[in-house]
Amino acid sequence: MSRIKLLNAPEDLSPEQRAVFDAIVAGPRGKLQGPLMAALHNPDLADRWQKLGAALRYETSLSRQISELVILVTAKAWACQLEWYLHEDFARSAGLSKRTIDAIKSDERHEIEGIDLLEAYDFCAELMKTKRVSPDVYARVLQRFGTIGVVEMTALAGYYTMVAMTLNAHEFPIPPDAVRPFPEYET
Repeated sequence: MSRIKLLNAPEDLSPEQRAVFDAIVAGPRGKLQGPLMAALHNPDLADRWQKLGAALRYETSLSRQISELVILVTAKAWACQLEWYLHEDFARSAGLSKRTIDAIKSDERHEIEGIDLLEAYDFCAELMKTKRVSPDVYARVLQRFGTIGVVEMTALAGYYTMVAMTLNAHEFPIPPDAVRPFPEYET
């Protein structure tokens, strides 16, 4: 159970909250879930949040595979149960193999399949671990994805860090019958 009331029932929302709820449901997400249920307590924040999230998730130059890899690396770095739980399925749908998904989860870099995925993994894993990116890794990612791609990748990792922090701080649950991706963590 979450530490705060999660807003997801349209009948419980103020007119301002309902307007944001309707915009989220009408957008590419198709439903309200995850941290937006917390952000909706402040409708202006939720509206800005959902617009940034939609832009970073659905409107970048990055492939869906790269985007989902970045999200999984971020979920792993934050041991975010719900973020991993939701995005593992999205990653599979985007074409990431079980081998690559398992490699991200277990920090087995050598098992990641494909040079694009490996370069993105190196960039995001290093950024999450050291809070910096070494010149060599940065140069490789810049060469492969260009300036726009490296900017978008960084922003996507930052956005999903905010998502993970929100989910972890408020203890968003995963479904009770789901396997916990990070069993060593309570939430």
